[in-house]
Amino acid sequence: MLILADSSLAAPWLRPPDPVPGAVPAPSADPKLLERTLRERLPGAVGATEQEIAAAEARLGITLSDELKVLYRVARVYGDDDNCDFEEANRAGEAVGCELSGLGHLYSVDAAARHPGWEHGARHTVSTGSDAAVQGLAGSPGWIGFGGNGGDEYAVDLTPGPAGYYGQIILIDHEQSLGAHLRAVPPGIAGQPLVADSLTDFVLGRMREEVRDCRGDRLPAAAEVGPGSLETIEAAAHPALEVLSIRARHGTPFRLGPVVGVPLLRTLTAMPGTLADPLEVAELTGLEFLEIGAEEWRVLLDAGAVPRTLKAAAIKVRNQDHLPVAALANEILALWDRPKITQTLITGDLGPLI
Repeated sequence: MLILADSSLAAPWLRPPDPVPGAVPAPSADPKLLERTLRERLPGAVGATEQEIAAAEARLGITLSDELKVLYRVARVYGDDDNCDFEEANRAGEAVGCELSGLGHLYSVDAAARHPGWEHGARHTVSTGSDAAVQGLAGSPGWIGFGGNGGDEYAVDLTPGPAGYYGQIILIDHEQSLGAHLRAVPPGIAGQPLVADSLTDFVLGRMREEVRDCRGDRLPAAAEVGPGSLETIEAAAHPALEVLSIRARHGTPFRLGPVVGVPLLRTLTAMPGTLADPLEVAELTGLEFLEIGAEEWRVLLDAGAVPRTLKAAAIKVRNQDHLPVAALANEILALWDRPKITQTLITGDLGPLI
């Protein structure tokens, strides 16, 4: 993998949330009931002051939901010196239903921190359907993490999808690099999904059997062409196409003409020998990632036609000597003034073959 731009991220991890001016809390959101419930469960708990809540909002750059403010007015978990009272934290966690973070530890889910690297990130896509409860994102300033379950993180969602609620509770899966879900497995109820339209629902443990699809992946943003997939490039061409993968095939190589001008196409991966004319790659003016064979790269380099929009690249190797491939990679890196791959040759006698 050749990183051509420092700290660069694939497009899905740069996508900001869409504005949600009409988003409203769920009918179940009830700050008064939430406060009464928490005070009953946590008698004598020390809550945060309005000044501390305002400071947290200033740090995050966002106004907290009324329910989240209520939660920390009852139990801030950490004191001014940020020393954790573990007994208090455990009691608060049991009352809320998760490992509760302190007010000073609230955070916005950072998309960049979830980037899996270009090898996987370049091939991923996200989108938000009209019936999605959660926006298709890697992170959002409005996803406010407030607790966890020992691995995954719970967040209050202040930038919901078209079918979601302001302040709904979403799950940030630690094994996933994109998206969030309205489903989780609450403590002690293994295998049963929790759908939390509000923090009130979350604390009260109110279950719903309905699980809304929030993946937003209905648009054909990624396509594969080749054996077992689409048969032609024409079949993959679509204004919403972002990622095109061409698999090995027997027969006539593919022409890229049908996807020239596709506005969102940003990733092209093609097995060696599958492109009829590698120079057609230069006509894909929005590429940020390109993976093709060594011979195809040679054609582009010799013609001075390597797309300069690239942020990362890879050479698809198949039964080749790696030393020439490393030299080819250094030619690509040189176009971006990147440090070259260091080659160390070790010679010696390994003894007789057994």
